[in-house]
Amino acid sequence: MLVTLAVRYLLVVLFFPFSALDKIINFRGAVGQAETMFPPWLATGSILAGLFIEIVMSLGILTGTADRLAALVLALYCVATAILFKPFWRPGDFWHSGDSKGRDLFWDFLKNFSLAGGFLLLAFGTTAHGVPALLAHPFGSTHPYAAHGG
Repeated sequence: MLVTLAVRYLLVVLFFPFSALDKIINFRGAVGQAETMFPPWLATGSILAGLFIEIVMSLGILTGTADRLAALVLALYCVATAILFKPFWRPGDFWHSGDSKGRDLFWDFLKNFSLAGGFLLLAFGTTAHGVPALLAHPFGSTHPYAAHGG
């Protein structure tokens, strides 16, 4: 049980508590960053939505409550934030020698996609049966802390 909790916490620790806490403590800065992509009203809404996702979906994964759906939402969140906020193709210096903003963004972009892959494993499992199972019971739980016979 403790190993399961620890592994699940490793998946969400970036969001809960750290990114969520940063959004709370530095709300204006987070909105300012979002305003580079969205108008002010939408930037504020996107940060509030992100805060909700980071806290509620992380807690779903940690507690095992609708954890597959929570993992799917966090996977989509990782992909969206990678595309919106880690555009490694924009600086145009990816192939330059020395310091490169493009390469720095590229590694963050890949980290987001890698994390999304971990969440997708939790959402769908490792078999082809995971997608229909999630669709049939989207708010179901994997019951990660239930005692299993063995």
